[in-house]
Amino acid sequence: MDPGIERHPFEPFLPGNAKVLFLGSFPPQPKRWSVEFYYPNFINDFWRIMGIVFHGDKDRFVDTDARKFKLLEIKSFCEEKGIALFDTATAVRRLKDNASDKFLEVVEPTDIASLLERIPGCGAVVTTGQKATETLCGLFGAEEPPMGGHIHVNLEGRELDFYRLPSTSRAYPLPLQRKADAYRRLFEDLGTLPADSR
Repeated sequence: MDPGIERHPFEPFLPGNAKVLFLGSFPPQPKRWSVEFYYPNFINDFWRIMGIVFHGDKDRFVDTDARKFKLLEIKSFCEEKGIALFDTATAVRRLKDNASDKFLEVVEPTDIASLLERIPGCGAVVTTGQKATETLCGLFGAEEPPMGGHIHVNLEGRELDFYRLPSTSRAYPLPLQRKADAYRRLFEDLGTLPADSR
């Protein structure tokens, strides 16, 4: 295999009760991981957003002293709430030595249909970045959903809601609370979070 090609380091996380599949682009390089799991970079705010949305506490899943996320609690939370996780690429080439999607070449897109076969109760897919959104739009043959919104798509006969949510990277210029509000609306739509839980 081309030595410049990286294969995805994690297995898809697919709880049997999954209602929603979150899809980023691809994990950062291992030197940027605080845990061996999705959204591992300590300065990525995905798990802080989950803490705000479900617990009103951005540090609910954060071990501040160790500068890492609470992996066992995160996995248990995702299993309880029916949150599946993977990425839109299974193999990439980094054009620069950084985690930026802008310099990520997708060599092998993920077979999303085969992932969804393993989580039959999942009715929503969510992209958390521009590269992931572009990759999924190509797969669905769809226009990009509006930021913070969703469209209805059909993938090999399966009806799905395709959500585009703000990137949880701090490079995306939106305050943390506003990002959390967009994610809260998704979970309200899914019935995972009561509408009056603010």
